[in-house]
Amino acid sequence: MNARKAKHGGVLTFVFSLISLIYVFPIVLVLINSFKKKAYISRKPFAIPSGKMYVGLENYVNGIKKTGFIDAFWTSLFITVLSVAVIIICTSMCAWYISRVKNKFTTALYFLCLFSMIVPFQMVMFTLSKLADMMHLGNPLGIVVVYLGFGAGLSVFMFCGFVKSIPLEIEEAAMIDGCTPLQTFFRIVMPILKPTCITVAILQAMWIWNDYLLPYLVLDMTKYKTIPIAVQYLRGGYGSIDMGAMMGVLVLAIIPIIIFYLACQKYIIEGVVAGAVKG
Repeated sequence: MNARKAKHGGVLTFVFSLISLIYVFPIVLVLINSFKKKAYISRKPFAIPSGKMYVGLENYVNGIKKTGFIDAFWTSLFITVLSVAVIIICTSMCAWYISRVKNKFTTALYFLCLFSMIVPFQMVMFTLSKLADMMHLGNPLGIVVVYLGFGAGLSVFMFCGFVKSIPLEIEEAAMIDGCTPLQTFFRIVMPILKPTCITVAILQAMWIWNDYLLPYLVLDMTKYKTIPIAVQYLRGGYGSIDMGAMMGVLVLAIIPIIIFYLACQKYIIEGVVAGAVKG
C-alpha cells in the first residue's frame, strides 16, 4: 500500500512539475529574447543569445526610451497600490457589515456583488467610458473608483466567507471593553482577516497591473499611460513592431508583480480555502 502511494505521489509530482514548466516557459522565452537582436527573435526564438545575436541591455534601453517606461511605471504603480488598498478596506468593511447585519438590504447587497462577477465587461464598456468622461475620471485617482467597482464582487465574496468563521464573541468582548464599531473592525477583525487580505491583494494587483482595456477606455491618453498601454507604442507603421525593445519592456513589467507574488504566495491557498470553506 505504501509503495503504491509513493508511486502515485511520484507520478503526480512529475505531472505537476511538467505543467509548471509549461507555464514558466513563455516567461523564460521572453527573457531569452530580450537579449537578442531584432532579426534573430523571429528567426531563432528558442536559441540562447550568444555571439552576434547577443545585444546586452540595448533592448531594455531602447524600450525605456521609446515607451516612456519610467513615467508609465510610476503611473501603473500608483494606480495599482491605491486601487488594491481601497478595494481591501472598502470590501472588507462591506463584507463585515453584510455578515453581521442580517436583513433584506444586506442580502440584496450581497447578491448584487455576486451578480457583478458574472456580468460580461463588454456589456458595460461603452457606457463606462462615456460615464467616466462625463464624471472626469480620466486620471489615476478617477480610475481607482472604477477598479473598486469592478473588483468589489470577488473581494466581498471572499471576505464574507472568512468573516463568518470569526467568533462573534470576540467582537462582543471588544465592544464591552468600550470599542466603537470602527475600532472593533480595525483592531479586532482586520488583523484576523490578514490571510484573505493578502489573497485579495495578490489577485487584484495582478489584474490591475496587467490590465490594458480599462485604462485605455478611461484614462486621458495624452497625459497618462500605464505599462500595458505604453508597450503598444512600440508598434510602428504598417504593423511593424520593435520586438527587441518590446521583449525588454515586457521583462521589466513582469518583474515587480512576480516579486510581489513570490513574497506573498504562501498566503494564497490559506486565504482562498478560508474564504470558500469556513462558515
